[in-house]
Amino acid sequence: MLKSVRRLVAVRSALKSISAVRHCSSTSPLEYHSKPLRFTQANMDVILLPALKDNYMYLIIDQATKECACVDPVEPEKVLNAVKEMGVKLTTLMTTHHHWDHAGGNKELVSKCPQLSVFGGDKQIDGLKENVVHGDEFKIGQLNVRCLHTPCHTTGHICYYVTAGEGEDPAVFTGDTLFIAGCGRFFEGTPENMKTALIDILGELPPKTKVYCGHEYTVNNLKFALSVEPKNQDMITKMAWAQTKRNENKPTIPSTIGDEFKFNPFMRVREASVMNYTGTSDPVETMGFLRKAKDKF
Repeated sequence: MLKSVRRLVAVRSALKSISAVRHCSSTSPLEYHSKPLRFTQANMDVILLPALKDNYMYLIIDQATKECACVDPVEPEKVLNAVKEMGVKLTTLMTTHHHWDHAGGNKELVSKCPQLSVFGGDKQIDGLKENVVHGDEFKIGQLNVRCLHTPCHTTGHICYYVTAGEGEDPAVFTGDTLFIAGCGRFFEGTPENMKTALIDILGELPPKTKVYCGHEYTVNNLKFALSVEPKNQDMITKMAWAQTKRNENKPTIPSTIGDEFKFNPFMRVREASVMNYTGTSDPVETMGFLRKAKDKF
């Protein structure tokens, strides 16, 4: 009997050890919730790097100079490995907001690359060197970056609008303000703040602007969107596409600003079909109702 108990304890201990190795291994493909991808736009490359459970980090590479910026590098080693593999020069760190899953890697990355410029809109951000405000601009090589202050998820949240030249497709890195078919929780702001952020700031960008957000939430966001507008064909089509992507372990990123107005209920707060669902007649009230409903969804 004693031998059997000892054998059972040993087996359980071994299983725990195997589980720990699988969980901690930095080389295991299971640590990636999505496949890393490279998107090529005119004069710039965007490298999508999955992180943590459902986060996305990004490298923005100026093709002309090979200078590179990183957005929200919560896992620094993945970032540095990608920089080395791409053969580019990392010069800039762009933080959307102070939450740990976006800014938690800043100290380590700056300690390894002390020459980095670190941009953000909140003094709570670790390693911050350049505290930016709405409308501030800076360069990544020949690429232009404009800072868009979108307070609500956090009071200092910044989205980064990147352009490569006249007539070229721009990109915006939205952190936790705008997701594909959704938006961030109102932790430090109000429905009016989010309406301003989504409609009056991000919504005024060119419709073809690529949207690179901070999390892989698309399928769940679309489930909620369809509960609001079950007959919206754009939502139905997007859901089928997104489910196919996730079944293949592929990201659902990017979207575009123009497309978000078709299937994102938080961008559609002025639409009669959405107001009918919420029983409101004002976009700000509609925004508040939707967020409360989504928080309980």
